[in-house]
Amino acid sequence: QVQLVESGGGLVQAGGSLRLSCAASGRTFSSYAMGWFRQAPGKARELVAGINWSGGSTGYADSVKGRFIISRDNAKNTVYLQMSSLKPEDTAVYYCAANNSGNWRRGPDAYNYWGQGTQVTVSS
Repeated sequence: QVQLVESGGGLVQAGGSLRLSCAASGRTFSSYAMGWFRQAPGKARELVAGINWSGGSTGYADSVKGRFIISRDNAKNTVYLQMSSLKPEDTAVYYCAANNSGNWRRGPDAYNYWGQGTQVTVSS
């Protein structure tokens, strides 16, 4: 069982930066792949970034490549999402999720555990 708690969301102007954190409980965090997803009103939940169990493999949505960076610290049971050059279209609720296969996947159905979400709002 893994419990996930996101933090770091908020209101930021376009062009600004935010860093999201996701703290995980449990002794097996280092064996899980992690993903950051987002969901805007009226839209489907989409993968923003994923990272495998070791941090050696990452993947991003095309819309955030070059602007967002996912990383993890297994010693701290935490995964991060550094977001830069934020745009109004990045506004959404951001969720972190854990996948016990060890490898990140794009589809939300592949993830076993979810956090409660944190709101990110980018003003123009």
